[in-house]
Amino acid sequence: MQYNSDKVDEMTLALLYLVSTKIEKGSGARAWPGFDRSILNRLYEKGWIEKPNIKSMSLFVTEKGYKKSEQLFFKHFGFTKK
Repeated sequence: MQYNSDKVDEMTLALLYLVSTKIEKGSGARAWPGFDRSILNRLYEKGWIEKPNIKSMSLFVTEKGYKKSEQLFFKHFGFTKK
């Protein structure tokens, strides 16, 4: 199946904001890693997460990635004023 991988990456990063826990001010956050491994590898290559570890129950979203995930989450899923 062909798809726009950049859009999938953005939506995945936005969803990582939703499942983030243990936010570490100034350094990023922990998040549930239950997404496709190829997507996580692309997020790593873009500098948005640290190298995904298959055995870990969470992954680390970089500070850059966390800020971007918050922005994308509210862009795609936030409420708009009427």
